[in-house]
Amino acid sequence: MAPSSDSADNVISRASQLADSHLYVVRNISTGLAIAGVILCARSIKLLTKFTNVKDIPDKFIQKNLKLRGKIVCVTEHAIEVDHIPITLPILASFQKRWHGHGTLLVRLAGVELSQSGKVWLQNHLQPSQMLWFQLLNREESVLDCFIFVKKRWFFNECLNVLLVREGLGRTASTPSIQQDPRHNWPFYKQLLQAEVRAQKAGKGVWKPDSQLNLTNKILHNGILQHMKHLIRSLVTCWKKIKS
Repeated sequence: MAPSSDSADNVISRASQLADSHLYVVRNISTGLAIAGVILCARSIKLLTKFTNVKDIPDKFIQKNLKLRGKIVCVTEHAIEVDHIPITLPILASFQKRWHGHGTLLVRLAGVELSQSGKVWLQNHLQPSQMLWFQLLNREESVLDCFIFVKKRWFFNECLNVLLVREGLGRTASTPSIQQDPRHNWPFYKQLLQAEVRAQKAGKGVWKPDSQLNLTNKILHNGILQHMKHLIRSLVTCWKKIKS
C-alpha cells in the first residue's frame, strides 16, 4: 500500500506545483475577464461615452436629470460651448481616447432669462478650460437646458442658474421641461423662484428702482407684457397639475 500512497502524493504535489507556477497567469486572466465585463457593461449604458452631439445623449439620461462633466470651450451670447469629459478608467485611459470623437455641446442655463449685465458677467467669470458640471433637464434641438455648477471653493459647487437670478442678473423664465413634466422638474424651478424673490427684496440688478422703470418702458414698447402673461399662465398650469 505504501507505493500507491507515494504515487498519489506525487500526483498531488505535481498538481500543486503546476497550479503555483501558473497562478500569475490565472490571476491575470481572471482580472482581464473582470475588466472586459466592466467595459462592456459601461459602454452598453454609455457611461464611458464622450458625447460630441446633443442628439447622441440618451433620453433616459435627461429623464433622470443626470450630471455630466465638461470643460468650457467658450461662452457665447446665448449658450456655453462645452467639451464633454466622460468617466475614465485609469488603466484604459489611453484606449478610451482612441474611441472618443470630436465635437462640443451647447449648454444653456435652464429657466433663466439673462440680462445684458448677466451675459457680461458670464463672459468675465467663465474661462476657457474651466471645469463644470451640467445637470440635464431638457433637450431642444441642438441645445441642452441644464443647471450648471462650477467649483466655488474646496469641495463645494455653486449653481450658476440660482446665483445669477439671486444677484438680479437675470429673471426666471418658463422652459419646455417645466410645461411637459411639472411634477418632476418643479424642484429645480422652485429654487429659481426663491432666488428671484430674494433679489426682488434686496433690489438687486434688474430689480433696482431705475431698472424697474426701464423695464416698464420696454414692456410698453416691445410687447414683453405678452411674454409675462404667457409665463404666468404656464406657472398657474404647472401649479394646478402639481396639486392634482
